[in-house]
Amino acid sequence: MDYLYIKSLHIIFITTWFAGLFYIVRLFIYYKEAEDKPQLERNILKNQYQLMIKRLWYIITWPSAVLATCFAIWLLILQPAWLQTNWMLIKLGFVIALFIYHWSCQVMYNQIEKGHLTYSSFTLRIWNEVATIILFACVFLVVLKSTFDWIFGVVGILAVSILLMLGVKLYKNIRKKRSWDKNKSN
Repeated sequence: MDYLYIKSLHIIFITTWFAGLFYIVRLFIYYKEAEDKPQLERNILKNQYQLMIKRLWYIITWPSAVLATCFAIWLLILQPAWLQTNWMLIKLGFVIALFIYHWSCQVMYNQIEKGHLTYSSFTLRIWNEVATIILFACVFLVVLKSTFDWIFGVVGILAVSILLMLGVKLYKNIRKKRSWDKNKSN
């Protein structure tokens, strides 16, 4: 198969893998927040979210992870010299972080299957941003390769991380204020 077809398939499955990871944690948040609803509503929502989570995890996210990995290995077999470059070695470090992130989502999924997610919705909101940071790092490494200024790159990733975390904190404060205003008016 032609290199460009393999590269295209790798990019497609990376995209669907990340889409699954972004959405799965969002569903974990909804599942967790459903615990605060009245009993009937909680049961309906948790059952629906559990079904959505299972389908997303096993129909999209896991298959995409496996296929993206297979095509990545195929690309490395076709281009073994990449393994001699700094940008690829650093990217592979982020790929390992991505697998750890994926596995942690599997742990959360297993908790949901048992009926209780131990993480708070705030923790899950922060966790949801970790995949974004990994995505930023990998894309910049692949696109900029050896022209990448490592100091600028590290500062950039840290800045993006800080901005994402501040955004999550701001969102939490806005939600808290809205809840307080709503309770005050009742």
